[in-house]
Amino acid sequence: SMEMMNDSFRSLGIALVMAVLLVYMVMASQFESLFNPFIIMFTVPLAFAGSFIGLFITGTELDVIAIMGMIVLVGIVVNNGIILIDFITKGREEGLSMEDAILKSGKQRLRPILMTTLTTILGMLPMAFQTGEGSEMRGLAIVVIFGLTTSTLLTLFIIPILYQVLNTKLEAKREQRKMLRQKYGEDD
Repeated sequence: SMEMMNDSFRSLGIALVMAVLLVYMVMASQFESLFNPFIIMFTVPLAFAGSFIGLFITGTELDVIAIMGMIVLVGIVVNNGIILIDFITKGREEGLSMEDAILKSGKQRLRPILMTTLTTILGMLPMAFQTGEGSEMRGLAIVVIFGLTTSTLLTLFIIPILYQVLNTKLEAKREQRKMLRQKYGEDD
């Protein structure tokens, strides 16, 4: 029985890593960039932190069902990051400054982010409070509820900050390369 459980944990661990990689690859192909999906993927560790806090608070064990909840969580939490980063990128393409695009996206995307988060959390609440038959899925619900709550709250603050910091550094490097090209292009 212990050997089968270890096998299940290994298989689900591999599935979790594959889920993260596949989500990243799909986002990279959709954004046609490696940079924005990289920023969006920071929502996943935020969600996992919330999941572990939820398991600890409720006294629920990390079992196969809870790990399946984490796999589900990978697909759910990136949606909030996608909504935010996509809107910031569109604002930048329209000519807004980075700060204005971030502020505008925060104001206009807050409602859709909260709506999707709340519908998922409210849908999982009955499963989280179930104690009788079928309560085996309780760990999945706890992982999703706490992970999504933590991820959503932190995504609204950390992802825009991370976007601004990394984009500022990226733009500075591009400007530096441009200046070097001009300098060496003129000397030839």
